[in-house]
Amino acid sequence: MKLRTVVFALLLSLSLAGMAHGSDAVVSTEWLAAHLNDPNVRVIEVSVIPGVYERGHIPGAVNFRWHTDLVEPVVRDIVSPERFEELVRSAGINNDTTVVLYGDNNNWFAAWGAWIFNYYGAKDVRILDGGRGKWEAEGRELSIRPVSHPRGDFSISQANPHLRARLADVLDVVTNDRDVAILDIRSPAEYQGLIFAPEGVQELSIRAGHIPGAVNVPWGEAVNPDGTFKSAEELKALYASVGIDGTKPVIVYCRIGERSSHTWFVLSQILGYEAIQYDGSWTEWGNTVGVPIVNLAGTVWGAL
Repeated sequence: MKLRTVVFALLLSLSLAGMAHGSDAVVSTEWLAAHLNDPNVRVIEVSVIPGVYERGHIPGAVNFRWHTDLVEPVVRDIVSPERFEELVRSAGINNDTTVVLYGDNNNWFAAWGAWIFNYYGAKDVRILDGGRGKWEAEGRELSIRPVSHPRGDFSISQANPHLRARLADVLDVVTNDRDVAILDIRSPAEYQGLIFAPEGVQELSIRAGHIPGAVNVPWGEAVNPDGTFKSAEELKALYASVGIDGTKPVIVYCRIGERSSHTWFVLSQILGYEAIQYDGSWTEWGNTVGVPIVNLAGTVWGAL
């Protein structure tokens, strides 16, 4: 084999290592390990379990706490633009920084973070394929050292409100038969109304079921056993099986928006579909007076 051919093959393999599924929004553990000292790359951990970051994190990674940093702590809303700018600047992020997010639970809240970054107009936002679990399973380095980066100058020039659906938007789709798909990514038991919420969760709705017209593909069907995303071909087939093929916008929802962020990322950043996150999700819809629901199981709040 000619030297030029060998060099080309090597360069191609290195490129693909950081572009899983043909999408540069997903990076491999190999790619991240090779870029940990790149001054234009900032790594952010957003995990579900408190304290997991402090027990050991990817070297150089900054910790964002989803329940205080990425939301408004009193008003139920995403973090304000002013607070987000300050948070991101303190992490050493500029407008041209490549941001790589990862976390536990197969990147649930890392995907939430990616949605927030995209909502506020960040230009280069990626997720570590397989998240914290894959990094640890491969025996890669973890650090307990405090992390500090030179202050960045990130600024929000223009938000992307089209990435977010409000209750009124979803109600308009339901009541006026708009040409928009609705995707419920919760478990089949939640979708059917057999349970009100997963066992042990704090955020509840007093009604069970799903939004009328919604189809169901549980978020976990988009990942392999090791937490990495399935191939683009597999993902296209998965969603096409319920009629979602990218030909029309799709609103995704779950219970509070964390699991649906994962599916939003798959649909929009890997497959390139027009996906919109309804972060109010079932805890808003199921608790709102007067909105329609479908309850296949017939469960009633408080009934024995």
